[in-house]
Amino acid sequence: MDAEALNTFLTVYRQRGFSNAARVLNRTQPAISHRISLLEQELGIPLFERMSTGIALSQAGRVLLPYAERALAALQDAETAVLALKTENAGPLSLAAVGTLASTSLTGILKRFAASHPSVDLALQTVRSTEVSDLVRRGEATIGIRYDRDRSPDLQYDCLGAEKLLVVCSTDHASAGSSIKSLAGLVDERWIAFPEIPGQREIWASHVFSIFQTLGLGEVDWTPVDSLTAQKRLVEAGFGLALMTESGVAEERAAGTLATIDVRDLTLTIPIFIVTRRGGFLSAAASRLHELLSTDYLGRDL
Repeated sequence: MDAEALNTFLTVYRQRGFSNAARVLNRTQPAISHRISLLEQELGIPLFERMSTGIALSQAGRVLLPYAERALAALQDAETAVLALKTENAGPLSLAAVGTLASTSLTGILKRFAASHPSVDLALQTVRSTEVSDLVRRGEATIGIRYDRDRSPDLQYDCLGAEKLLVVCSTDHASAGSSIKSLAGLVDERWIAFPEIPGQREIWASHVFSIFQTLGLGEVDWTPVDSLTAQKRLVEAGFGLALMTESGVAEERAAGTLATIDVRDLTLTIPIFIVTRRGGFLSAAASRLHELLSTDYLGRDL
């Protein structure tokens, strides 16, 4: 079992088929099928179940998957460590962050980092919290920023602090800028929230109605919208209310395009974590970015 075999196995799994994997790896489908067949012969057990509708991991494939991901991530760490011997401030560096956390605080930090590390090839991708952890675990992201955390033993989580959640409305809403006693006063409003995606649910605001149910207020009318930007535009247009992070709407509040409603019986915060691979290699540049995020993302007064 070698790195090429494990990479082929992971690519077939991630691309959901041999043809797609062949295109990604720039090889022929028979070559991909042969490489997987050799790996299965070596292990003495099938790794994929072939079905009329496609392929799925066998029980053995599911067992192999996390080990293959860790092995390739370790190889990437080794390559990065060796390259760092040539220069401490050059090379690739990838950051994965939840889209709602890609605020002006983050862009300001990245701008300062890029200015002081011009030879670092910095890449940013925005995904959901569970995907942040998966990318870091697989070595496809060096550092991640997400809401809450899972219990993976492969990952190191350091809390950046907690961010306040606000009830956001259009500037011409009847309660814009005012304070109300209870969330019960908003039970008849339409709400906008992220949709549920199995296995990828965000910790906050996936379903606003769950908050109402917890407070014994019953269900509410809500509309799923999978883009934060689209949510903001709909709220601005008066289509409904939304629960958003304070940093996520800072620009709009400053520009006067969004307003908030102070709900006195509602105090919600969400912890934010920076994620790295436990025991994984961090170059000098990656360590510096980690330091900047840890001290400056939410500010020093947490």
